[in-house]
Amino acid sequence: MGLTVMTCEHTDFATSTAPADVVRRQYLASAAGDLEALRATLAPDVEWTEMAGFPLAGTYRTPDGVTTHVMEKLGQDWDGWTAHDDTYVVDGENVVVLARYTAANKATGKPIDVRVAHHFTVRGGLIVRFEQFVDTALVRDAMPG
Repeated sequence: MGLTVMTCEHTDFATSTAPADVVRRQYLASAAGDLEALRATLAPDVEWTEMAGFPLAGTYRTPDGVTTHVMEKLGQDWDGWTAHDDTYVVDGENVVVLARYTAANKATGKPIDVRVAHHFTVRGGLIVRFEQFVDTALVRDAMPG
């Protein structure tokens, strides 16, 4: 297995099908609240899994299903929900991203600043699978009891 670190190549980032570029576009779209651009990074049959114990735990399918049941719901319950991606580990179609969630719960006002790992599988320039790993207790502690 050849692990690589993201490198700058002379390709157009906006249309690159390189797995790390596709995943980075997903984070940028999410941070900007651009759900159309986010859906454009997802395969029609995407499987998006939020970790057991997380408020939105479960597996969501289709780009619309992911944005409706995950991104829009996070926006309803949290102020400024952002995944700050910082480290990418790429192995073929697999991209693991170490990141941090920051937000404040709208009901309690309590902030979160939680480390997270995301595993993406990218094929044909689209995210086909996502799995989240996060300390769910830290997220739940900021929520209403």
